[in-house]
Amino acid sequence: MTPTTDPAAGTGPQPVKNVLAVVSPHVGGRTAGAALTGLFPGQARVTVVETADEDPAALRAAHVLITGLSPVTAAHLAAAPELELVQCASHGFDYVDLDAARARSVPVCTIGSSSAEKQNVAEQTFALMLALAKQLVPAHTALVEADWALPRLQQSLTELSGKTLGIIGLGQIGTEVARRAVAFDMSIVYAGPSPIAPEAAARLGGARHLSVDELLRTSDYISLHAPLTERTRHLLDAERLALLKPTAFVINTARGALIDQDALADALEAGTLAGAGLDVFDPEPPTAALRLLKAPNVVLSPHVAGVTRETLVRIALAAVQNVLDHLAGKPVRDVVS
Repeated sequence: MTPTTDPAAGTGPQPVKNVLAVVSPHVGGRTAGAALTGLFPGQARVTVVETADEDPAALRAAHVLITGLSPVTAAHLAAAPELELVQCASHGFDYVDLDAARARSVPVCTIGSSSAEKQNVAEQTFALMLALAKQLVPAHTALVEADWALPRLQQSLTELSGKTLGIIGLGQIGTEVARRAVAFDMSIVYAGPSPIAPEAAARLGGARHLSVDELLRTSDYISLHAPLTERTRHLLDAERLALLKPTAFVINTARGALIDQDALADALEAGTLAGAGLDVFDPEPPTAALRLLKAPNVVLSPHVAGVTRETLVRIALAAVQNVLDHLAGKPVRDVVS
């Protein structure tokens, strides 16, 4: 390895490390990943690819693997004998084989504590909620087609004010959503492992902690902000969707597989659910066979909640900083395995 000097460390020559940045085409690919290369000092040699197995030699030599929503499988990990760290450029980590990483003693980190995505995910959540409440998509489509749809739409128009918002997963993002809901005069209920502190609940308008099932029975809007794990996969299945009010709306800006998509399509088609706003799908991009693409009263967006210009900069800086800390021998943050 070619040595270089790290002035900040003050410890003399440091070995050059190989960083493999894997950025899926559907989140920008090589074009988006190229910006990462300028964020590393001389002690890192960065290779940008769109899939982890695209460049076998780079994978084999990689000491650090940064992944932007691209799968990292057991086979990828086995093909990288030098690997020291997997850094997810996201809050989520469901696309990395944690068991395989754990067996290799390779830590997997996210950017969870950076708060990089919380602002825009909260904004996108409310964009979807408002679009559903105000019927913006059918109203726009009707007007473009010279159809004055007011008489038809007015029966389904509704308000956020006075409604109950149920948040499943009151972490950093869920809390940002709750803060905005208070400004809309909504009541907050939430489900999670444990209640938040009383003073935090007071700041969120007296938010109440409920079980998932009771939250579903109670809420007018349900917003998902939980991580995807084997325990939360299809958290909203047919049985749980049946608990919702027929006037309720489901919003998902977290992970597509938190919802059984066929069960959701069934509920929408049967009219037992008022509508859904979805920014995430399983798989991504969705196939043309996804029934939700043609289901009634849905508002869809292509996983844009974490990818504004501002958010992408914060995500990249947070991921790179964690890698730089690792390269400098410092503790890393947000270790999930």
